[in-house]
Amino acid sequence: MVAIEPPMIARRRVRLALREAREAAHLTQQQVADEMEWSLSRVIRIENGEVSIAPNDLRPLLGYFGIDDGEHITEMLEDTKVARSRQRDVWYQKPAYRQHVTESLRRLVDYETEAVEMRFYSIYFLPGPLQTAEYAAAVSHLWDDELSTSQIQVRVETARRRRQTMLSRTGSLRLLVLLDESVLRRPIGGTAIFASQLRELERLAMQDYAAIRMIPFSLDAPVTNNGSFDLLSLSDDDRGGGMVLYRENGLADELIEDDQTTSRHRYRFDRVWRQAADEKHTMEFIGRRIAGLKSAHVLS
Repeated sequence: MVAIEPPMIARRRVRLALREAREAAHLTQQQVADEMEWSLSRVIRIENGEVSIAPNDLRPLLGYFGIDDGEHITEMLEDTKVARSRQRDVWYQKPAYRQHVTESLRRLVDYETEAVEMRFYSIYFLPGPLQTAEYAAAVSHLWDDELSTSQIQVRVETARRRRQTMLSRTGSLRLLVLLDESVLRRPIGGTAIFASQLRELERLAMQDYAAIRMIPFSLDAPVTNNGSFDLLSLSDDDRGGGMVLYRENGLADELIEDDQTTSRHRYRFDRVWRQAADEKHTMEFIGRRIAGLKSAHVLS
């Protein structure tokens, strides 16, 4: 039986091949837009993977790029057909989610279903897929003045579904979680909710589902980035499928697939990972935090 390739992988391959072909032909995105009689934004969205190109548009575009290899053209046409067969019945493509979930996050969820490894670097909150429902709700409510009740509900449900998908992939997905010490000290949602969240981290670590390391305040670690990020590996060797970078800034977010940017973040992550407190010492710290929160809750 022939394996059916996920649309997001085919879409990624098409968009990267088109960008590479355009650059090899020394053409700008504006020149492509003018030749194809498209808007510049359409060219940008195709190369960013936000929309798929139609097979009827692909042929003349490849001709403009000077590509005449019949086998290569056939392969790209097949990829284009697969890429456009996006599943409409997946939960995050339904109207109730599309109006509240960003395009970047929907694309990230696509990739999360196929990633073989996820790296999380967090400096303020626990990573989304690791959040309990109560913790996710508490995080969303921090933006009460900017989000409607329905938006918050969708954000919480999105976190729940992402977590459910992640947990269902035990054995095929590796998680490496790098947390600033402040994340493990900041009692988002209050003592009881935060203690429950930390116990869930303990469970994930004890079951060897996630490797968790803490960056202590005392460690003069090299800066990984000015903000938190998720880094997904789509293949075991980080080649072929490559890596995908997702980062948020408040309510804004972006998905980056540029090889130079993703490789730089992977390098920085690995540097800090080696210098951070190891899993044993991190779990001991989390255990002490849980005990301290329990005592504070009893005393209150």
